[in-house]
Amino acid sequence: MGSQNNAEAPAGTASFAAILFDMDGTIIDTISAIVEHWHRIGNEIGVPAETILETSHGRRSIDTLKLVAPHKAHWEYVKEVEAKLPELYGHLVEEIPGARKFLETVAQSHNPWAIVTSASEPLASRWISQLSLPVPDHLVTAELVENGKPDPSCYELALKQLGLVGRSNETVVIEDSPAGIIAAKAAGCKVLALLTTHSEKQVSAAKPDWIARDLSSVGTHARDNGKVVVNFQTVL
Repeated sequence: MGSQNNAEAPAGTASFAAILFDMDGTIIDTISAIVEHWHRIGNEIGVPAETILETSHGRRSIDTLKLVAPHKAHWEYVKEVEAKLPELYGHLVEEIPGARKFLETVAQSHNPWAIVTSASEPLASRWISQLSLPVPDHLVTAELVENGKPDPSCYELALKQLGLVGRSNETVVIEDSPAGIIAAKAAGCKVLALLTTHSEKQVSAAKPDWIARDLSSVGTHARDNGKVVVNFQTVL
């Protein structure tokens, strides 16, 4: 495997107490849907979509709105507009290669896992339902923490929910955005970064432990001595 600064680490195997997943860019590709969503919201609030999109990726909607339309930066509005997103733009969403198989294997093996996302609960739950994805043991959403990524609060909450406080270094987080990687590392977790939304240079700068193209190059199987065994089949 190699150190967190070695992006040319060979394939290998590692064991963890649990797996934590980001959602957008890690499990599903929602970029096209999000772009359309922000165009609609931009028209509604009188802010150019291009201005919104400059700062929105990997950031909670409420934090984006604090920058471009503070009067709309409250959870009632965020949940209302995000709840409509899957119905309006779900046809634009694609699964990240290997994600469904990986999630199904994790769920079927009864491995402890959670999804930790910058989406609100209505949006994240609807994506899971609409796409028939495995339901995680815990779902940590945007409104459950005061500060979004790169603040580590969301991952710290997931560790607490899984009963793994003090064992963060035994937990692997799968992320795609530099902000998410930084959040997970700040929480003390190991990080497997995917090159699904950012360049290798951008991802490497956040100092993940491993880098993979997507989840088709990563696998998992039955637990070994109470831990989740993860195979890094093609790690950069």
